[in-house]
Amino acid sequence: MMNFNRKLVLADGTVFPGNGFGSKEEVIAEVMFNTGMTGYQEILTDPSYHNQMVCMTYPMIGNYGINQEDYESKSHGASALIVKEYCEVPSNWSAVQTLDEFLKSRNTPGLCDVDTRALTIRIREAGAIRGIMVDATVSDEEALAKLNATEVLTAHVKQVTPKASYKVPTQNKKFRVVFMAFGAKQGIINELAARGCEVIVVPYHTTFEEIKALNPDGVVLSNGPGDPTDIPEVLPVIRELQVNYPLFGVCLGHQLFALANGATTSKMKFGHHGGNVPVKDIALGRTLITSQNHGYQVNRESLEGTDLELTHYAINDDTVEGVKHKKYPAFTVQYHPEAHPGPSDSKYLFDQFIANLSK
Repeated sequence: MMNFNRKLVLADGTVFPGNGFGSKEEVIAEVMFNTGMTGYQEILTDPSYHNQMVCMTYPMIGNYGINQEDYESKSHGASALIVKEYCEVPSNWSAVQTLDEFLKSRNTPGLCDVDTRALTIRIREAGAIRGIMVDATVSDEEALAKLNATEVLTAHVKQVTPKASYKVPTQNKKFRVVFMAFGAKQGIINELAARGCEVIVVPYHTTFEEIKALNPDGVVLSNGPGDPTDIPEVLPVIRELQVNYPLFGVCLGHQLFALANGATTSKMKFGHHGGNVPVKDIALGRTLITSQNHGYQVNRESLEGTDLELTHYAINDDTVEGVKHKKYPAFTVQYHPEAHPGPSDSKYLFDQFIANLSK
C-alpha cells in the first residue's frame, strides 16, 4: 500500500489521503472541481480562484509544465491544487518549470494520488464545501477542529484588486478603455489590446469621477472571486458608467452589472468550472461551448421588471449567462469570452464591444 504523507479533510468529516507536492503550506479554503482537460496554468493563476482549492477531474496534470506566456496573474490565483496523477517530467518546448517548481514558487500546496472522481462526486452531491489540507501526521479530529475554528473569508475582491492604476499600451491605438479590476485575467486585457484598445486598469473602488477624468471611450467590468454582494459600493458607480459609456462585463462584472440594475444573485450548489459549458446565444440562435469559472449566478426570475434583457442562457441548467441593457450600450456575460483556457467560440463579443465604442 502507498504511504500517504498529506491529506484533505472536508468540513463534513470526509478524508481524502494523498501525497504532497509543491509547497508544504497548510491551507484552508473552499474545495471545487474543474472539468478542463488542459489549461491548468491559466486556472491556477486566475484570481477568480482566490481562496479556493481546485480539484482537476482530468486524471494527469503537469505533463506540459509551466511556460512564460499563459499566466493570468503573476500574484494571485488558486489556494491549492488537487490531482489524481502529477506528471513529474513534463515534455513541451515552451516549458520553463515543472508544475511542482511553479507551486513552490507561489507557496501553493499540491495534493496528488487522490481519488479525484470520488471527491468530485462528493462536491456534486453535497455542494461546494470547505476543506483543510494538512500533513498526514495531523489527526483527522485536529484538522477538522482547526477548520471549524477558522473564520470564513469574505470580500475577496479587496484582496486581489491592484493597489494602483496602470496602463497597458497597444500598437495602432484606436480607443481608450478603463478596465475595472475585481480580479482581472490578463487574457481579457490581451484581447482588448489586440483590437487597438489602450487599457487603463484601475482598482475596484475607483470612483466615477476618477474614471471620467481618464477620458475613456468605454469601460470593462472584469471577472473576480467571491460573492458580488460583498462590494455594494461598486453598484452606484456602475449605474453612472452605463449611462455615459459603452460597457462590457465578464463573470463577476456580469453579476455586479445585474445587481446595479435591480436583479439579484445567489450562490450555486457547485457552480460552473471548466471549458466545456454549452451556452445559447439567443440573438444568433447558436450554441457556444464556453469557458467558465463562477460559484454565483444572476437569478433569472429577478430580471423581470428591470431594464435588463436576457441574451444568453446555459443549456444544461438554464442559468443566466448574458444580459444587455434595454436603453444603453451595455452588455455582460457570465462566462469567459477570452477563452483562457477553453474554446474561442465567444471572442466575437469583444468585437461587439469594439463596435459600440466605434458608435
